[in-house]
Amino acid sequence: MRAAVITFPGSNCDRDLAVAIETVLDWPVDRVWHGETALPGVDLVAIPGGFSYGDYLRSGAIASRSPIMAAVIRHARAGGYVLGICNGFQVLTEAGLLPGALIRNASLKFVCRHVAVRVENPATAFTAAFAPGDVLSLPVAHHDGNYVIDADGLARLEGERQVAFRYLDNPNGSTADIAGVLSADRRVLGMMPHPERAIEPALGSSDGRGVFGSLLAELS
Repeated sequence: MRAAVITFPGSNCDRDLAVAIETVLDWPVDRVWHGETALPGVDLVAIPGGFSYGDYLRSGAIASRSPIMAAVIRHARAGGYVLGICNGFQVLTEAGLLPGALIRNASLKFVCRHVAVRVENPATAFTAAFAPGDVLSLPVAHHDGNYVIDADGLARLEGERQVAFRYLDNPNGSTADIAGVLSADRRVLGMMPHPERAIEPALGSSDGRGVFGSLLAELS
């Protein structure tokens, strides 16, 4: 099995994400620059956090139009797995791979701390290592983490169990306390908390290992 981590100008969690995948999954990781037009043969594409293109437009909007994203969309539509974290979540919504949008935090302030996150749907490749209702301690670091979606869209997410994670102490005002969203086929996950920054106790929590461990069990 193999993974790719995409790097955009301004990405700052790409190395962290690659190290987490290599550490927990023991898979080789290809580091792919945003200007590439094709992906290597991989099972998982991971889009990291950071401030792609300086967040000078809407967060993730410019990155979603980068040359590599056409290949990421093809990968997803062919049934490949995609994980977007923080800015990566923003990129996935802007690219149309996930519903909804990310806007400024309700406080209009940057938030950087650990938050309590509850597992809402453990029946996915990203969450299978958890039990229903498990509460994780994961770090967040964002200014635009407020997930919004209209009432009809929210009803679909809830009805189809596409909410993967929910905040217990909502740090940003997200609709229905949503911290992570799945695509309809459960193969694309976007989440604002950073599991790659929580893979060992020295980082303050090892709860993030379960996200990567779930993929290991599903794809190995």
